[in-house]
Amino acid sequence: LQLVLDRRGEIRPPSEVIEMGGRSPPSAGWRRWTPPPLLLLLLVSVLAVEGRFVVEKNSLRVTSPAALRGVYECAIGNFGMPQYGGTMHGVVVYPKANTKACKPFADFGLSFNPKAGGLPVFLLVDRGDCYFTTKGWNAQTAGAAAVLVADDRAEPLITMDTPESSGKEHLENITVPSALVSKRFGDDLKGALENGDMVNVLLDWRESLPHPDERVEYEFWTNSNDECGAKCDMQMSFVRDFRGVAQVLEQRGYTQFAPHYITWYCPEAFVLSAQCRSQCINHGRYCAPDPEQDFTTGYDGKDVVVQNLIQICLFKVANESRKPWLWWDYVHDFAIRCPMKEKKYTTDCAHGVIKSLGMDIDKITQCVGDPDADEDNPVLKAEQDAQIGHGARGDVTILPTFVVNNRQYREGNWIKGRCYERYARDLRRRPNPISV
Repeated sequence: LQLVLDRRGEIRPPSEVIEMGGRSPPSAGWRRWTPPPLLLLLLVSVLAVEGRFVVEKNSLRVTSPAALRGVYECAIGNFGMPQYGGTMHGVVVYPKANTKACKPFADFGLSFNPKAGGLPVFLLVDRGDCYFTTKGWNAQTAGAAAVLVADDRAEPLITMDTPESSGKEHLENITVPSALVSKRFGDDLKGALENGDMVNVLLDWRESLPHPDERVEYEFWTNSNDECGAKCDMQMSFVRDFRGVAQVLEQRGYTQFAPHYITWYCPEAFVLSAQCRSQCINHGRYCAPDPEQDFTTGYDGKDVVVQNLIQICLFKVANESRKPWLWWDYVHDFAIRCPMKEKKYTTDCAHGVIKSLGMDIDKITQCVGDPDADEDNPVLKAEQDAQIGHGARGDVTILPTFVVNNRQYREGNWIKGRCYERYARDLRRRPNPISV
């Protein structure tokens, strides 16, 4: 069970707050927290959510009816495929049944496939009772081109996240974009539809991709852990598929890339506990969750921190030699040659991969330093500082995350095609555009 500590000292399951379209009763899942040592990992996890999380937003323009004409704010979901840099026109439809989209619309004899020459359907559904991804999948299979989820209470917009465990069956197959709209705006849309008005909208992603200069600068916040289920599988598929593209763009000077890794520190009171010693290096300064979520078996969190550190140092050395693209070769080969499931997730195996790439292993080892030393590691300290948000970019709290020109794109929105499209739209603004 993963819990979230709020600023009032209370904890709650994050799935009830962000992942689920519905809400639990106010009393469910809430209690005061006096952290025993066995729940130390929760303390570590909490540090990642105490920061400033910036919701990725864009504009939804209503062009008719006249009473609703205007631009409204919406929050982009962490799944589906937003058309970054583009626009989509459509007509809003509110279903006669299954308004929360928790069941297949075919069960109710409903289809939203547009007729020949008709506008795409933006299906408006209500928040509640099931995962956002379930709503997105059911809308997509019924023919909707986009999904608008109307909030069920007046509150600031949040990011619709993907489930951590259950409810992920259709995650990789959801292609339609999704957005959360406020309760008030959702009610206004429903009111217009009840009056028989045609509600035409324009979803605009053009401001979602900043381009301050001619070079696309991006960060990839990732993890060397390969035993975290669907997220790890998706992440490694991305590395495999995007590696060649990323290397060409970097070699030609169109992009500037940097990988990053999230680490947390152990609360001082628990530095000597068995949990901190197994999950952290440098006396509790840099920690990662146990890969199997089980302290008694398999690899420990500190093993993940060490491998993350090796990957950071490899990039640092490669970047100094003006070959930063070698990082992609390393993480790709390491995943194949040193998997956890084969008990090869070790420093010796990592060194073998480094040697095969012809890199200076002594420089990388010097950069890694002594994980047992009671002192700061300057490389990991810099990673912790980089996690903190600045300007329009909030704290990085979700793995994996892309930061493109200082704007975050999380998990479901960073697959190869969309990242490539994002770069392409920026690169076409260069004086000498490239064909991509």
